[in-house]
Amino acid sequence: MKKIFTLILFIALQINAFSQTVDLATGVKKITSGTADKFTPYSFCTEKPMTTALDKLPAGKLPFNISDIRININERGVVVEIPLDDSEQLYGFGLQIGSFNQRGLRKRPIVNDNPLNDLGYTHGPTTFYVSNKGYGILINTSRYTTFYCGTTDKLKNKANTKADGKGGNSVEELYKNDNAAAGNVTVDIPGAKGIEVFVFEGPDVKSVIQRYNLFSGGGALPAIWGLGVKYRVKADFTQNQVNKMADYFRVNHIPCDVLGIEPRWQTASYSCSYVWNKDFFPSPQGFIDTMKAKGFRVNLWEHAFVSPSSPLYEPLKNKAGNYLVWNGLVPDFADTAASNIFAAYHKKTFVDEGISGFKMDECDNSNIAFGNATWSFPELSQFPSGIDGEQMHQVFGVVYQKAIYNIYKEMNQRTYLDVRASNAFASSYPAALYSDTYEHDEYIRMILNSGFSGMIWSPEVRESNTIKDFMRRSQTAVLSAQTLYNSWYLQNPPWLQINKEKNNKNELMDNAKEIEADVRTLLNFRMSLVPYLYNAFADYRLKGIPPFRALVMDYPQDKNTFNLSDEYMIGDCILAAPLTEKQDERKVYLPAGTWYDYNTNQKYEGGKHYTIKPSLTQLPIFIKEGTILPLAKPVEHVAANTKFEITCYVYGNATAATLFEDDGLTFNYEKGNYNTVNLLWNNGKGAVTRSGKFKNTRYIIKKWQVIN
Repeated sequence: MKKIFTLILFIALQINAFSQTVDLATGVKKITSGTADKFTPYSFCTEKPMTTALDKLPAGKLPFNISDIRININERGVVVEIPLDDSEQLYGFGLQIGSFNQRGLRKRPIVNDNPLNDLGYTHGPTTFYVSNKGYGILINTSRYTTFYCGTTDKLKNKANTKADGKGGNSVEELYKNDNAAAGNVTVDIPGAKGIEVFVFEGPDVKSVIQRYNLFSGGGALPAIWGLGVKYRVKADFTQNQVNKMADYFRVNHIPCDVLGIEPRWQTASYSCSYVWNKDFFPSPQGFIDTMKAKGFRVNLWEHAFVSPSSPLYEPLKNKAGNYLVWNGLVPDFADTAASNIFAAYHKKTFVDEGISGFKMDECDNSNIAFGNATWSFPELSQFPSGIDGEQMHQVFGVVYQKAIYNIYKEMNQRTYLDVRASNAFASSYPAALYSDTYEHDEYIRMILNSGFSGMIWSPEVRESNTIKDFMRRSQTAVLSAQTLYNSWYLQNPPWLQINKEKNNKNELMDNAKEIEADVRTLLNFRMSLVPYLYNAFADYRLKGIPPFRALVMDYPQDKNTFNLSDEYMIGDCILAAPLTEKQDERKVYLPAGTWYDYNTNQKYEGGKHYTIKPSLTQLPIFIKEGTILPLAKPVEHVAANTKFEITCYVYGNATAATLFEDDGLTFNYEKGNYNTVNLLWNNGKGAVTRSGKFKNTRYIIKKWQVIN
């Protein structure tokens, strides 16, 4: 028996010798050891790598030999060890809410409906991290996995194991971990019998992220109207009440592109019937047509758990998990047939009738941090496809949004969805994540972390403590991937009454119109920014560059950016530094170069900290010298035939910029049907040239203005 045990141990310790390494694309390698799981994040990625764009990225080089990545398989599962040097900084693990620089932490990226603290529970977990040394590691598993980010060291690695005899004078000293300089990231994957490890080469942080996004099929390019403003109405609004809300926006000239309809549009919502409630919406098609005539897109709230009263119940009954949620079926989205049934019904019943998108709620598991949170299916669930409950939880948001997104893709119609869970290799899906948490500083941090994950984050605005709180949150929403006001429990827009009880009694604030005007100012800026944002998203799609990203991605050698979690880049030229309710002023760090305060045009030398005091209607942003910033005359909504009238602001020694121009609605750009609009500044004169196959004009350059 002892000999058998010794043999097993020997095989486990030597399993790395049987690993296979293959090149999947330029700068992307895969190490396989043992028998990998059938259901992994990459197994659900059907988008093909963008090989041409990948080939154009600069060549990267790992700071270690790839053979130094050790994979051990034992009775517990799989352990992966990746080299880590003393100076490395680590980022990623999905849409993290409680941490930014992950070095020295134990991370457990698990999907959870109530993200908290810094362990890793989140709406968008991934087993992917990136190092500032210019490489990324993705452990391709849907199992609950733990990463020890330089926090553990083995006995055999210690030259002297003698106790130092020191005591501690405080709790912090007693429990301090001195292994932060440990030489590995150690990954624990219980239950696995093998693993795939994806390695993404740099040479820098941004290139690693580009490579990951391009390998995933490219970044998302939402419909251009999705970059406007979305407003979700109260959950129990009737068709008539939604009509009145639409009229309110248009009469008061407040920009809005999308109205989101909350649960009561259905005959049953927990679980879902996916059937219009005629008591609330007596004429669904008439309602959709009326909204379209007023310039609004309609987005419907739902979740994936199928009510016994739903027409989908019987077709999916044998294609669902063996546990119920709210007495409803859990569709086996790992089974193509189940996904197709779910999608076909949505296409015929909603999308063909004009619904522009969906809010896909409750796909992120009940809160695993508390014993009384039990609404979702258990990890021991079994599904006909063979996937288990643990793995299904991790990928549920991805396979759900994939089923819905494919409806629009096959119809050659772009959308912009909302979803409450995602995972790895989902970069190409135009779905903005949201949360029921509401800490403003965490919402800002998640903008940065989304850029490391191929995800889109929406720091939506609900009710607020004070006017100042509301306006600061609105500034952040305007400076994010999706500007969203969620009034699902408010009778009136929150800017008319921030107090929930008074709002629902129709008791508006005395200064409601004044605040409304301030909000209009912020939202008009958002609409001015749409062409610039659309170009940034085109770079995301075609080059893999996240439109919203941490400064360390652009300035990986600047130590001041290593832990900077409340400033971020918007595209290549705008630096945002949002404030919260607690701040009348804040310190902002500007990296190398020269920067202009957007509000005052004051110039600042980079590499230094400054104190700024933006008002509630001023956007806390800085423009990089050398920028031509195209800002459009605000429109109240983006229509198919909208032409943006643009003023080009020339900052310092700027010479050129581009805009991505297409119909904004279809996937025809994938066939080359788009233009590159070149904005040129030379000898005090501006010029515009176009190249491409798009026959129409969406951008009209009206003026040039120099900022010295």
